Amino acid sequence: MLQIHTLPAFEDNYFWLIQPDAQSPCSYIIDPGSAPVVHDYLKQHHLQLKGVLLTHHHHDHIDGAAELSDKYQIPIYGPRSARMPQVTHHLGEGDKLPLGNLTAKILETPGHTLDHIAYLIETTEQPPHLFSGDTLFGAGCGRLFDGTAPLLYAALQRIAALPEDTFIYGGHEYTLANIRFALSIEPDNNELQARQVLETEKRKQGIATLPTQLGREKRTNPFLRCHLKSIRSSVAQISGKTFANDAEVFASLRLIKDHF
Repeated sequence: MLQIHTLPAFEDNYFWLIQPDAQSPCSYIIDPGSAPVVHDYLKQHHLQLKGVLLTHHHHDHIDGAAELSDKYQIPIYGPRSARMPQVTHHLGEGDKLPLGNLTAKILETPGHTLDHIAYLIETTEQPPHLFSGDTLFGAGCGRLFDGTAPLLYAALQRIAALPEDTFIYGGHEYTLANIRFALSIEPDNNELQARQVLETEKRKQGIATLPTQLGREKRTNPFLRCHLKSIRSSVAQISGKTFANDAEVFASLRLIKDHF
C-alpha cells in the first residue's frame, strides 16, 4: 500500500516522500529544497530514492534536486521551463509518470508561477492524492508571482472538481495563518472556527496540518468559495468593488490576502 512520508524543512516547507509500496524501499521525493534533509531521512528509514519530482522553480522547492540526482543517479521530473535546467524529464498536462506500481497524472496548475504542475496519484485502495506544490494550501492558496489571478483561479477550479476525499499535500505549513485570514472573510463559518481549534492543537503537538482533504477545503477555504454570496459580499465590502463573476471575486480576495 502507498505510504507518504512528511519531511519538514526550513521554517515551514514540507518535502513529500512517496513510497509506492510499503513492502519495498523504493521511493520518490517531491520538491526537495534541501538534499541533506532527504539524505538523512532515507538513511534513517532504509529507503532507496528512485526519482525527484518538482512542481515549480522556486529555490526552496528545487535546491536539493541536482545533488540528489548526482548522488543516487536518478532522474529529475518537472515542468517545461527554462528556469529549471536541472530537470531531465519534462512533464506537461495529461502526461502519466510511472512511480513503481503506481502512476502519477500531471495537471498543469499555473498561477503561483507560469510553469507550475501538480501530481495526482489515484489508487484502488485509497482516496486520490494530489501533490499541489504552492497552488493550494490548507485554508489558502499560493501568492501570485509571475502567474495571474485568472490562471490561478482556473487551476483551483480544476482541483475543486476532483473527488472530495482527495488528499491535498501542499508545500508549506501555512494553515493557521490562512485560517486567521479566512475567519476575517467568513467569521460566522462554524466549521472554520472548529478547524482553527483542531489545527492549533495539532501544531502545539508538533503535528503537521497537512495533508488536508478537498471536501474540508471546499467548506473552509475562501479561495474555493468565491461562488458564494457570503464571500462575494465580504470581499465587496472590504475592497469597495463590485464583481461581474466569481473570478473577479477571487482576484480581489487574493489581493486582500496579500496585505492582510
